[in-house]
Amino acid sequence: MHIADDAPLDNTLGLPCRAARLVAATTRDDIRQALAMARHDEAPLQVVGGASNVILPARLPGVTLQLACDDWWWHAVDEQTVQVHAEAGLSWHELVTACVEKGWWGIENLALIPGQVGAAPIQNIGAYGVELADVLEAVHVMYREDGREEVLPREACDFAYRDSIFKRSLAGRVVVTKIVLRLSRRPAPRLGYGDLAQRVSTSPTPHEIYTAVCAIRREKLPDPAVLGNAGSFFTNPVVEASHAERLLQEFPDMPHFPQPDGRIKLAAGWLIDRCGFKGQRCGAFGMHERQALVLVHFGGGDRPALLAWAERIRDAVQQRFNVVLEREPRLLG
Repeated sequence: MHIADDAPLDNTLGLPCRAARLVAATTRDDIRQALAMARHDEAPLQVVGGASNVILPARLPGVTLQLACDDWWWHAVDEQTVQVHAEAGLSWHELVTACVEKGWWGIENLALIPGQVGAAPIQNIGAYGVELADVLEAVHVMYREDGREEVLPREACDFAYRDSIFKRSLAGRVVVTKIVLRLSRRPAPRLGYGDLAQRVSTSPTPHEIYTAVCAIRREKLPDPAVLGNAGSFFTNPVVEASHAERLLQEFPDMPHFPQPDGRIKLAAGWLIDRCGFKGQRCGAFGMHERQALVLVHFGGGDRPALLAWAERIRDAVQQRFNVVLEREPRLLG
């Protein structure tokens, strides 16, 4: 376990931040010790992975636990199925790449999503018609209050669109330490989203889909190493069917996606674009020129200015469409 006081904390939004005490944990025992340290000092505790989906203050007080446990392994369940175990500190994209290289089906559509494995179930990450919940079998957690460990089956995680029990009743109570996935050797391409089908052959391999998804994401999304961002800044709103019908009468070209519960999912990027924010800049922040859903940081900004810009966009969308956008990155500190 590595401990550093007053340490800089890198994050994909590029916001300046220093952690009062940064603890890098490489084992479950390290995690348990860090939790005990925070309890003993009666200090606030923040948990971060790759800091790709968080909005940080200039200074994080207390203990900041950074998960650095990054091992993974697998075993065959039967001739067609494999079970994959991945620790929370592993890069999500590295895990996807490794599974695709073995020819396994299930997470190839989730390529190039930033962040670490431990964040994946919290957000129920999803892209191109696939969600983590589609392939997840279990989540291993450790309770902050006493270091107790528990294994939650998928059914107990209460997954929904960009949502889970870890953002609700278990928020701030547990640390995700490992996930278990069930992947398939049997071909199961998911090509119904956007132009993905046009970019692959009629009988694609997982690697072919993976390559196409990476290309699409690189075309549309900025590299955080070049231009600070946290990916999609707002979730796609889900509205009642009657509300969507009213909007479609005025905006017949509005993208809309029926949901199993009868409601309609709208495209937040389209709403933001229609409000004139695509490619616009306000001081150190703006919306990306190719994807209106991505808030970007040009450098020199801070959290208050970022939140003010985001609130301006949120207000404009609500005023024009009577739709409330929800922020995707979490506020820490």
